[in-house]
Amino acid sequence: MLRVQTQELDGVLICRLQGRFTGKGAEEVRTLVTGCDSKLELVVDLTDVMFIDAVGEEVLLLVKRLGSQFVAETSYSRDVCERLQLPLIGKGKSNMPEQGNSNGNGHRPRRR
Repeated sequence: MLRVQTQELDGVLICRLQGRFTGKGAEEVRTLVTGCDSKLELVVDLTDVMFIDAVGEEVLLLVKRLGSQFVAETSYSRDVCERLQLPLIGKGKSNMPEQGNSNGNGHRPRRR
């Protein structure tokens, strides 16, 4: 079951998804998003999504191509955003890996 909440705030349409983003529900979100006022910036909050199937992933990629940004504050939602290379905002501001030190091993040098 999918629950969709929308809120318009300062020129931004926030679309919060909860539950399973699959099949018919994902198609309905596609219709909702493509029918929105194109002047609004779109933010999709995936934090409360428990599962996304291939149809849901396809819709997320379409939403990404439309210039949307995403909120993902759980490990599952962050994993989906990383795998699909969806641009994150909020706490997980970037889904790019952190830069390591100059030797490339990813560990920060100890301060002495």
